[in-house]
Amino acid sequence: MASTTQPGGDERSDEVHLWREGDVWIAKDVETGVASQGDSRGEALEMLDEAVALHEGEAGRPVTDADLEELGIDPDSVPGDPGQPDAPWFDAAE
Repeated sequence: MASTTQPGGDERSDEVHLWREGDVWIAKDVETGVASQGDSRGEALEMLDEAVALHEGEAGRPVTDADLEELGIDPDSVPGDPGQPDAPWFDAAE
C-alpha cells in the first residue's frame, strides 16, 4: 500500500498523480497502479474513480457465457483464468 506522510504526521494512502500529455489528462492511483485518462482533469479523475472501483471489485460484474455469446464469441475459446498479456511491458523477467 502506498502512503505518504504529510506535514503534521497525517499518513495518506489515497495519493493520485495527475498530469497532461498533449491534449489528454492522465490520472493514476498510486496505491493500485490503475490509470485512466480524460479530456479534462475532472474527466480523468472521474474515469480513474470508475477504473479503481472496477479493479477493487466495487463495481461491475463478471462476464458470463451469455455475454460472450451475445458478442459472437464462443465461450469455450476464452480461458477461464486471466493470463499474462503478450505485450513487451509485461516482461516476466522483472
